Amino acid sequence: MEKDNLKQKNVWAIVRRVFKAYIKPYGGNLSVAIFWMVIAASMTGIFAWIIGPVMDEIMVKGNKDMILPIAGILFVCLCMRGISTYFHTVKMGIIGHSLVADIQGDLFKHMIKLDLQYFQDNHSGSLVARVISDVQVMRTALSDSLTGIGKNLITLIILVGVMFARDWVLAIAAFTIFPLAAYYVARLGKKMRNISTRTQDAIGGMSSGLSQTFQAIRQVRAFGREQFEASRSQVTLDRVKDLNIKNTKTSNLSTPVNDVLVGIILFGVIFYGGHQVANGAASAGDIMSFIAAFLMAYEPMKKLAKLNNHLNVGIGAADRVFDVMDTPLGIEKAKRLPKFKAKKSMDIVFDDVSFAYDNGETVLDHVSLTAQAGKVTALIGPSGGGKTTILNLIPRFYDVMDGCVLVNGQDVSKVSLSSLRDHIAWVSQDIVIFDDSVTANIAYGMDGASEKDIIKAAKSAFAHDFIMDLPNGYDTQLGEDGTSLSGGQRQRIALARAFLRNAPILLLDEATSALDNDSERFIQESLDKLQKGRTTLVIAHRLSTIEKADHIIVLDKGKVVEEGTHASLSRKKNGLYKQLKNASANA
Repeated sequence: MEKDNLKQKNVWAIVRRVFKAYIKPYGGNLSVAIFWMVIAASMTGIFAWIIGPVMDEIMVKGNKDMILPIAGILFVCLCMRGISTYFHTVKMGIIGHSLVADIQGDLFKHMIKLDLQYFQDNHSGSLVARVISDVQVMRTALSDSLTGIGKNLITLIILVGVMFARDWVLAIAAFTIFPLAAYYVARLGKKMRNISTRTQDAIGGMSSGLSQTFQAIRQVRAFGREQFEASRSQVTLDRVKDLNIKNTKTSNLSTPVNDVLVGIILFGVIFYGGHQVANGAASAGDIMSFIAAFLMAYEPMKKLAKLNNHLNVGIGAADRVFDVMDTPLGIEKAKRLPKFKAKKSMDIVFDDVSFAYDNGETVLDHVSLTAQAGKVTALIGPSGGGKTTILNLIPRFYDVMDGCVLVNGQDVSKVSLSSLRDHIAWVSQDIVIFDDSVTANIAYGMDGASEKDIIKAAKSAFAHDFIMDLPNGYDTQLGEDGTSLSGGQRQRIALARAFLRNAPILLLDEATSALDNDSERFIQESLDKLQKGRTTLVIAHRLSTIEKADHIIVLDKGKVVEEGTHASLSRKKNGLYKQLKNASANA
């Protein structure tokens, strides 16, 4: 019982939060929508009321003088109800779609600032589902709820008023059974909320699985795993299907219950009303007007019963959305910090730095090193030695556990992230190409870049020639992840970004790994120019590309084991650098 009360408190907390943050700003539009709802509901009430005179004056008495006025009133009622329904439906649609844009915007703004660890812990498909599917479910629930609470509740109140005006005894008798229906609907709503949460989780898993399969389509084809992937996806699709079927069955359980209750009430009304008319205690018009009001009230009653189900489905989706929005920003937290003070070239110092990822495995173990200003520092060593982690800590993608990272003498944890990252150009081994034009891809991260600067950067990266051979040159759409480009072409686009950014700190994580020997030689010449006067940290799998580095740091198992120049390290007989060099030469 205590658990149910806690859940109920959470439900109302979510409802209050949604209302305060997203519905309240549209109070003006909502007021206009409610006004038209009242008009539509009033017309329905008048229609039910006028059934009495239709029966008594026209059908029973045959009063010809009343035919035109009553018919005219009915015509005006229906016209006004149609017009007012259109206006409040449009207004509610505007509010609903605006809510979607607002919630999706806030959710995406928050997600894009979350720590990298969050994205490693959650599948991209699941996150996309929260932005699109969950928010759409919220919109449907909110729109139905607002419309239901508005139009259906107002209509019900007016029609109940008509029923009491016609026969208050019948009205009281008709509503004695509804507490049972209300209890049943409330119990149904809790089931719906649980099913909704599970369904949205399943949709997120399905989105993630499909996304991974499409991204790895070459591997799927190469290993002949089409049938395997189809079978695996079918399991997820069947799970979503089963949950949706369960959702449909549960949400529609209220209909037979309501119909049975209405049947019981209608039986009693006709039985009692028929005797009243036969005994002269009521007119046929009064009873018909009552029955008409009751039957017309049945529709909003049915919608209000389903409203609870819709609301609980929406709350399940909202809970998932707010779960993301309430995730602390961590490193990206929006606190006021001084701006990073930059020079043309700057020292980068790791002072006794230790770091481990969430799995607990230590990646850096009390590492101290210096990348001198304006010099090229190369990081090499066996896989898993901590090279890429060092690069990740400089722009503060992660926070160190112990020690500190200093750039230009400033602790990176004590300056604003945006000002720090504005002075860093990064080229990763995991090249990202956006589904946009070549121009937009090169200019990514450099607002206001001119066409001349973009072309110059492309030429510096030896990308201009192959770009001009594309169907639309620099306006060519590259597709998702640049699947139309070769690995080397994708890497040159990424290098062009770094040339254009022209930052004082250059981080190269195996930036030439996808290039052939000829292309790598040309790119290396361009990198030599780009690196002049800048503080450069470079990781390379080919030792030949770092022989000219000013300083080489050898890492193994999270520790610095050697450092020096290519010449000095090559002279060490049993040094790790020399072993790596020999292994590379024999490969």
